[in-house]
Amino acid sequence: MTDSKKIYDAVLVGGGIMSATLASLLHRLEPTWSILLVEKEAELATESSNPWNNAGTGHSALCELNYTPEKNGKIDVSKAIKINEQFQISRQYWATLVENGELSNPSSFINPVPHMTFVRGAENVDFLRRRYELLKDEPLFADMEFTTEPAKIFEWAPALMVGRAEDEQVAATRVAGGTDVDFGALTRALVANAEKQGAEVRLSTRVEALRQQSNGVWQLRINDRAENKKQVVRGRFVFVGAGGGALPILQKAGFKEIRGFGGFPISGQFYRTDNPEVVAKHLAKVYGKASVGAPPMSVPHLDTRVVDGKPALMFGPYAGFSPKYLKKGSYLDLFTSLRFHNIIPMLAVANDEFSLVTYLLSQLTASKKKKFKELKDFMPEAEMKDWRLITAGQRVQVMKKDAKRGGVLQMGTEVVSKADGTIAGLLGASPGASVAVPVMIDLLNKCFQEQFTAWEPKIREAIPSFGTSVNADPELTKQIEERTNKALGLNR
Repeated sequence: MTDSKKIYDAVLVGGGIMSATLASLLHRLEPTWSILLVEKEAELATESSNPWNNAGTGHSALCELNYTPEKNGKIDVSKAIKINEQFQISRQYWATLVENGELSNPSSFINPVPHMTFVRGAENVDFLRRRYELLKDEPLFADMEFTTEPAKIFEWAPALMVGRAEDEQVAATRVAGGTDVDFGALTRALVANAEKQGAEVRLSTRVEALRQQSNGVWQLRINDRAENKKQVVRGRFVFVGAGGGALPILQKAGFKEIRGFGGFPISGQFYRTDNPEVVAKHLAKVYGKASVGAPPMSVPHLDTRVVDGKPALMFGPYAGFSPKYLKKGSYLDLFTSLRFHNIIPMLAVANDEFSLVTYLLSQLTASKKKKFKELKDFMPEAEMKDWRLITAGQRVQVMKKDAKRGGVLQMGTEVVSKADGTIAGLLGASPGASVAVPVMIDLLNKCFQEQFTAWEPKIREAIPSFGTSVNADPELTKQIEERTNKALGLNR
């Protein structure tokens, strides 16, 4: 084992969109800092950031009903507005990178695709109408359209209506300015730019252990599997953005803030077609309503995807179970993550979320014919010969301690950091990649409190709306939309 005396200013673990975004931000804020990014696979973005492992929605809450929950007859749209605000921050940052020449050819990672919500049945039609009435006057949702007319829905997305019973009650909303995002391509572009600016990238390299020295510096034992060489590297700051693999690595670090966190892995599948005749019949991302007890990541959707310049369609996801925390992980991941301090929270969640357990069992026992029927509910004339099942990425539902209930299921993403700010990691799933920029800025604020005030002007140069509410200012909303559409080529 060799031992290097070099101390990196930042060591980023995981080669996905989060680490790529953080590397980009750190270079902008501190150009002289030394950065090392390590990824256990031979390529970047092979897990959740890979375009075939996620829906690529560019989550902006334009179509996702799980961001506008209803409780006691009242629909809450606050989360939808917040997520859209966050996505605008990501869009502005990407636009700045394109304008500065740090990212080229934006169509390689972002393309215009309308976002729609489609529901069936009187109760769901009423819900969608009430949701539309609450959102239509919000500046970020001002372009949303609503209809219950089959002819109009046919105009928007003919594949939803061809072959459907004429007397079925249906409704849809549509925002023409939605996007499809290939986060794998974006990750690779961001990392390539970071390398040009001096960052080191080591692929096929696994973090086997890490501990903090008395001087606060972190010591990481890494294994370069391509060369079968072990080494120790040191970093003043460590970020763990390893998707589902983040929890085990943070547990190895052993800081108290990670105690009580557990993770339950959920695998999934999508139906996919590349048949040009089928793909040409549908241009939209269409979200429906989740089944009772289903997790947010299981909301059914029929998506247009644009990967490597070629359109395709995906429908799903269908939930499954694997004890792996990563698609290329170990079958022991779930079991080796169990600790005395997280078993009680995980058991409490299992008791409280029994409907989720029931849902998973129903998905695991569903036949291929039953799964395809769900697709035909969206696209009545779909034929099985045109579609194939693909395995999606692993998602790890985060559970954490709760004083009242013992443990709670944590939706969304959560940054966990040591009190001294020297190490942090990201846990959770959706909206994930779409809000990578604001999440990483929040992480920097949390871990670098002394420097952050001095960084704010540079952040504001890249993200003009930083620190303000875009949705509170219709004129600002319009300006941001026009600028980012132009820079990212979304007017086509």
